[in-house]
Amino acid sequence: MPHSVSSQIQPQAACVILARGGSKGVPGKNLRPVGGVSLIGRAVRAARAATQIAGVYVSTDDAAIAAEAALHGAKIIDRPAELSGDTATSEAGWLHAVPVMQQDLPHLSRLVFLQCTSPFITGQDIDGCLNEMTARAADCALSVTEDHSFLWGLDASGMGVGTNHNEREQRKRRQDLPPQYCESGAIYCVALEPFLRTGQRFCGTVALYPVDHPPIEIDTLQDFALCSQLAQAGGRSEIASERLAAVKAIVMDFDGVHTDNLVTTDQNGVESVRTSRGDGMGISHLRDSGQFEMMILSKERNPVVLKRAEKLKLEVHHSVDDKVAALQEWLAERGLGWQDLLYVGNDVNDRGAMEHAGLSACPSDSHPDILGIADWILPLPGGHGALRAMSDVIMSVVAK
Repeated sequence: MPHSVSSQIQPQAACVILARGGSKGVPGKNLRPVGGVSLIGRAVRAARAATQIAGVYVSTDDAAIAAEAALHGAKIIDRPAELSGDTATSEAGWLHAVPVMQQDLPHLSRLVFLQCTSPFITGQDIDGCLNEMTARAADCALSVTEDHSFLWGLDASGMGVGTNHNEREQRKRRQDLPPQYCESGAIYCVALEPFLRTGQRFCGTVALYPVDHPPIEIDTLQDFALCSQLAQAGGRSEIASERLAAVKAIVMDFDGVHTDNLVTTDQNGVESVRTSRGDGMGISHLRDSGQFEMMILSKERNPVVLKRAEKLKLEVHHSVDDKVAALQEWLAERGLGWQDLLYVGNDVNDRGAMEHAGLSACPSDSHPDILGIADWILPLPGGHGALRAMSDVIMSVVAK
């Protein structure tokens, strides 16, 4: 029996990110980078990576934030001044955004609210939180971190008393304490109907979704410094491990990827560039793993490209103007397809290759047009450890 039209309608979920421009604690906070990507950019990219999100919206009163959010793929909602002050609630901003989203998504049934100040959200986290809400048949859900702390309060006389343990008994192990959770402050999911009815993020039964990203909400410059160090630490990426595990070939541009995109020219016209020993070590790890076909693909005609490739023991194709055609042939010769390729580029001449590749990456100082389309923005600039960071993440997946 054929399905009715109504039975084929799929409910839709959308993500809303509030990002006002008037932060007083850290001016311009939402535009400051962590791991080479602004806070608003990181939130938008996480939402776009979630498989269940049909639309990503940023509500803002700031033109610079709007431009940055749009660069990373968000639709912009103009947030009125009365909803952008210090006393305005998040719920008021979210409710304001709903009619705009419903115009694009007539079957909208679930909302996801992300906080820019939690920079380590992933698409998998968002999908997981939505799945937990569905599995529990809950009205809402939130991301939490497991907390194994010994908590204390004060009794009527002002003396300390255990709240999740009895301080007068033998000390328990942390793992033996009753389960407890702390809001991570990153993700809040709601079913649309009860949210509109109550106007509250906790609009009925609540499901909890534990996440394992660092439980840090950025409020100070010290928080930024800590998160930047974490973002640059080896083995951490917003790219799903399954997607990384599918990579069979790695092809890299040269200038701006292996180098810092600068060139020194002497009085005889001889050019030299700078490369990173750390990047070289990372490339050697990938090469020696035997897991990947690897190549440097460059438009540059400078012999320095050949010399660096020789040092790295990598195949090199240089003086290449049509990178897509060159890659098509190279992949076919190895029995591979575009879906097997990780391509690393940094400028507009890499765009075609990046759009064809199954996974694309770029250093954090790449051209804005490339930052906007790259699947993976590496946490460091070209020639300053971007490829080492990439290698560390990939090798952590290979080692599993």
